Amino acid sequence: MKNPLLRLREMQGYVGSAEKMVAERILNDPNIVIEKGVRELAKEVYVSPATIVRLAQHLGFDGYKEFRQAVLYEMAQYNGKQIDTSDSIRKDDTIKMIINKTTNKNVVTLQETQKLLDIDRVEACTKLIADARSLRMFGMGASLCVAEDAYLKFLRVNKLCLIAQDWHSQYLIAKNSQPEDVAIFISYSGETSEMIKCLEAVNLNHTPSILITRFAPSTMSKMADQVLYTPASESLFRSGATSSRIAQLNIVDILFTAYATANYDYCMSQINSTHIEKRSES
Repeated sequence: MKNPLLRLREMQGYVGSAEKMVAERILNDPNIVIEKGVRELAKEVYVSPATIVRLAQHLGFDGYKEFRQAVLYEMAQYNGKQIDTSDSIRKDDTIKMIINKTTNKNVVTLQETQKLLDIDRVEACTKLIADARSLRMFGMGASLCVAEDAYLKFLRVNKLCLIAQDWHSQYLIAKNSQPEDVAIFISYSGETSEMIKCLEAVNLNHTPSILITRFAPSTMSKMADQVLYTPASESLFRSGATSSRIAQLNIVDILFTAYATANYDYCMSQINSTHIEKRSES
């Protein structure tokens, strides 16, 4: 089941002014969706019914009716309680407060990532990975660290992977891709110019692509074959890429575990055979 209120909160900064006004009204009082039809809600917010339908479609729903049913389900599931994610780090925070805020933020991010993941898309991505001749990993900055984590995981089960530290080498990997490969891009913004150029090269070669990115409109999300979303909720400390990195790593873990489960006997054999014994210190 899609989570409409979460999607609405994530998307409200990327829609037009009229749709944003509707989004703010619904987030302030989600019960208004349950109580009012599309025309009544339009009159309440001083917009046209078409604006509300368009907003619902931007969120991935066929129309207002499906959106309304999803809101009803989400409200019933969580009993109308909304998680407070506004606890940002302040300069006078104690170590205890930092521990609690950081941990709570990561927990909320993982929960929201779970709600944003589409099961059918995860299955489609797993099949692409299973059928691929090689996996080609792409990322910049903190996202490159996540790509390297994916590289190490799939290398462990003898899945051919390619990755490079510098962008020029990544671009060559993209230019040399083939239709029987799969390109995995990790980009929180979906707007990194180097990654867009690599994805353009991959598309020219008809290589299937998987993108892990925030739930928001972006250049790369329009270009990729499969998109797996994380929450668009980075805080002031974006340079540290804290919660977004946790969400990206979680999706990598899900893809790897799904692939390993689908190829259980072989992957378990490879994991056992590639285990490196550690000498214990006396």
